[in-house]
Amino acid sequence: LCSLSFTDICFTSTTVPKMIVDIQTHSRVISYGGCLMQMSFFMLFGSLDSLLLAVMAYDRFVAICHPLHYLLIMNPQLCGLLVLVSFFISFLVFQMHNIIVLQLTYFKGVKISHFFCDPSQLLRLACSDTFTNNIVMYFVGALSGFLPISGIFFSYYKIVSSILRVPSSGGKYKAFSTCGSHLSVVCLFYGTGLGVYLSSAVSLSPRKNALASVVYTVVTPMLNPV
Repeated sequence: LCSLSFTDICFTSTTVPKMIVDIQTHSRVISYGGCLMQMSFFMLFGSLDSLLLAVMAYDRFVAICHPLHYLLIMNPQLCGLLVLVSFFISFLVFQMHNIIVLQLTYFKGVKISHFFCDPSQLLRLACSDTFTNNIVMYFVGALSGFLPISGIFFSYYKIVSSILRVPSSGGKYKAFSTCGSHLSVVCLFYGTGLGVYLSSAVSLSPRKNALASVVYTVVTPMLNPV
């Protein structure tokens, strides 16, 4: 929870302050270096956020399916290791995105139809061949998106199977209630985030993209403490 809170603060800090300044000053200009920096930190903390949500799903799986062994399995050493592995994968995603974008060629003064430097938008604005880069982008999306989602699905499959075997309705409700908040945040974060990311290859309205992005960049991190 500490790591998730820190990640959420950093994640929102990469986009929201700049957006507020742009609204106040009526200036929507960002330098090339500033855009790269914003995109890099956005990918780093966004990937870390998604992986930590997957780790929390595993935590719920152990708590509900193996309650008597919970303290033994989820010991401080394993928790620390899971956070370190999440950070390592996020750093890998962050580096891969940087390598892709730095290889692309852009015209001067390009217009990004977004409120921040979204990686998918930058790929679309490149004037060089992006076929190979698109393949790498989908691989990175799979690494930072589908990998944690698979873990979450597996965890909740086991959780639901375990809950359905509980004889009392009160016990079922208590077990489901411990997962409700996490599951709602997962749906909001992954539903909008992956939708925007994967639809970048399809001609989707920039306005709809931006509105969906607000959900996973602002709303979801705000709901996490609740």
